[in-house]
Parts: sequence; C-alpha cells; structure tokens
Amino acid sequence: MAEGAVVVDEQRAGRVAEDPRVSELREAVSRLRRALAGHPAPLPDRDAAEEELAALDAMARAGDPELSRLRRSLLLVAGAVGSVSALSPSLTAVHQAVDNFAPPADDSVPPPREGE
Repeated sequence: MAEGAVVVDEQRAGRVAEDPRVSELREAVSRLRRALAGHPAPLPDRDAAEEELAALDAMARAGDPELSRLRRSLLLVAGAVGSVSALSPSLTAVHQAVDNFAPPADDSVPPPREGE
C-alpha cells in the first residue's frame, strides 16, 4: 500500500498520524515521570518537577507545542532533579526530545566582513 493511502486510511478510521517528535517527547516525559516516582530519596522540588512534567505531557498531547514553553518547563525540571544522577538518563532523553522542536541550525559560516 502506498504511503499516501495509509494516511487516507488512518484519517478515514478517525486517526491522524502523530508527529514523531510529539511521540518521542511523550515517551521521554513518561519515562522520567516513572523514574522520578520510583526514586526513593526525598527531593525538595519533587512537586515542582512533577507539575512541569505534567505540563510537558499536556503540551505534547495538545499537538504542536511551543518551543519556548517546552524549554521553560525543561529548565524547571532540570533545576528540580538535575543533580540526581539516577535521573540523568531520563532527563537527557527529555532534553533531546525538546531539542527536536528547535528549527534546524544554520551550520553555514558567514562570509568574512570587509577588512577582516
């Protein structure tokens, strides 16, 4: 079956293909939420981290999240759990998932200015 036919079939069935970046973000947030829930040590900012993870999940579920809001939530989560090495791999996955929403970097080098 051709790719276009799959999209049409999914739309007929009432399903719309989810952006893979959104799927990755939702999965990464879910993993970090589980890791945080299973972390036995008391964390002073655990509630703040859980609230921001819930906000990240809600933004992902809504569709096309706003990059600046994603980054703000990521910063708050990182500040709350960033020093806990056991949570580092899951936090890194969320960071990478958020970075996927950034526009592609322009790797071109600008030409030198006159006189340089």
